Amino acid sequence: MSLDDYPRGFACVVGAPRCGTTSLSRYLARHPQICFASVKEPHFFAQSDLSDLPEAELRDLVEHEYLERFFAHCADRDAVMMEGSVSYLYAAERMQAILRLWPQAKFIIALRDPLRMIPSLHQRLLYTGDETEADFARAWRLIGARRAGRKIPRTCLDPRLLDYEEIGRLGKHVAAFFAAVGRERCHIVIHDDLVADPGAAYRGVLAFLGLPDDGRRKFGAKRAGQGFKLGWLQRALKRPPERTRTLLAGKQFRQRVKSLDGKKAKAGPSPLAEAILGLRKRLLRWNKAPAEPIRVPPDLRAEIRDTLAADIDQLGTLIGRDLGHWLGRRG
Repeated sequence: MSLDDYPRGFACVVGAPRCGTTSLSRYLARHPQICFASVKEPHFFAQSDLSDLPEAELRDLVEHEYLERFFAHCADRDAVMMEGSVSYLYAAERMQAILRLWPQAKFIIALRDPLRMIPSLHQRLLYTGDETEADFARAWRLIGARRAGRKIPRTCLDPRLLDYEEIGRLGKHVAAFFAAVGRERCHIVIHDDLVADPGAAYRGVLAFLGLPDDGRRKFGAKRAGQGFKLGWLQRALKRPPERTRTLLAGKQFRQRVKSLDGKKAKAGPSPLAEAILGLRKRLLRWNKAPAEPIRVPPDLRAEIRDTLAADIDQLGTLIGRDLGHWLGRRG
């Protein structure tokens, strides 16, 4: 694929995690003038710093390792290419590679009260196998040790996600993102607004992208948190050992790492691999259970609120919105 094949350009839902990015991406993927990546979160531009690559080398890398891997299904040249890697919000300096390739690129930033976002992220990381400490209060107390490289589960793919305080500093990261790409390239979606009126939020994104309203009026309900029966089984299935990862990992992970060379790229899984993947799906279904209610002790809630208060005020100033209710302020 060539970058020239899609002159309408590129846009991305860049985060933050647990702020409705999956719902937004799902809505946008159904728009007739959007071609959404085959994997919602490729994380391609966050994994390596591509900003210093010579133009020809950058272009060749992106065409062959990004477009062919995640956009090979795109057939409409008039479509806007989109993806939804939440890691990009925390890697603002690496967005320069995107801007070099697509000078008119646009970014959608979804945000949420961090006192709700952080515990929800902890619950999600338990489900994916990246976190092993089931008690959120204890996980919060482990932040210092994990920053020093200790107490990190061997199944965690990206230890930065376990720094719940840093992930929750949305003001800091939005400020860095605005500085890196320009405020005018960014559109903010607040989770509360998305839940209250998903249609209005969706049409706001379309207007920002310069795309027509496609008439969509039905929006799926918010996906509930997911739980499991056996933690060790969940981790084994979601985050298998590296030597077996390309076989036992889910479809999206395999899409990220599969070979794109000739026949090997076109060949499907072997019958044995298909059988193993089928067993994996059945075990995941069996192991599924309602998520435990999220409980944050009042003293810890107050601590997190005090820790992030200045950052939340900074975020409110950046986006021109009073977020005092996130801090319990009234009036």
